[in-house]
Amino acid sequence: MFHLLTFLVEKLSLLSNLQLFEPRWSPGEQRGEPKTRLPASSFRRGDLLEVPRTLFTHFGVYLGDDRVAHLIPDILPVLTSNRELIDAAITNKRLILGCIYRRATVRVDTVEDFAYGSSITANRMDELVQRQALPNEDVAKRAEKLIGAIPYSLLWNNCEHFVTHCRYGSAASQQTEQFCDGLKSLIRDQRSIIAAVLLGVVSISWFGMVPLTTLPTILIPFTLWMAG
Repeated sequence: MFHLLTFLVEKLSLLSNLQLFEPRWSPGEQRGEPKTRLPASSFRRGDLLEVPRTLFTHFGVYLGDDRVAHLIPDILPVLTSNRELIDAAITNKRLILGCIYRRATVRVDTVEDFAYGSSITANRMDELVQRQALPNEDVAKRAEKLIGAIPYSLLWNNCEHFVTHCRYGSAASQQTEQFCDGLKSLIRDQRSIIAAVLLGVVSISWFGMVPLTTLPTILIPFTLWMAG
């Protein structure tokens, strides 16, 4: 029991400190080190821009003339066709509801609206990926072709997939890979099975032997055992 409690505390501590959607930087770089900040006037058409958000990093492609193309979830196009409302800067509430509804658009905003109060870095991902970046003009044209509604998935088709497709020719997301690596680590830990069983027993004791409690108590530990 002591080992199980240690396991639960360990995982809760990990989750409380883990930024699930923060990119994995190069080995020589420490999180928290000062980053080079570029003034907006130094951005070139086709540059890959990124801004830190609370739980993730948001990406876009600079198109020139203070314009940034970026893929962002948005619920408003589902609710109205009023272009004036839709074209306004997307708020956090619109973004979260768009994530839930799985609706997004590749839209063009000003650098200020794209940054949403955060500092911007440019082309930082070039140091991390193995592929050579395409010419900047080609990057910008690829982004412009995708402007409009697009299917959205937090893990499989997000803003990072959009910019890597435009700049490197193939969609990828280090944020997704980091999240999946952490999830696999949790699943492969055999103590997860014991924790799932005990939680299932507690739910059965509390709610009784009903399908809503009994089936998860059997299926979840079995799935974890097979996956491990």
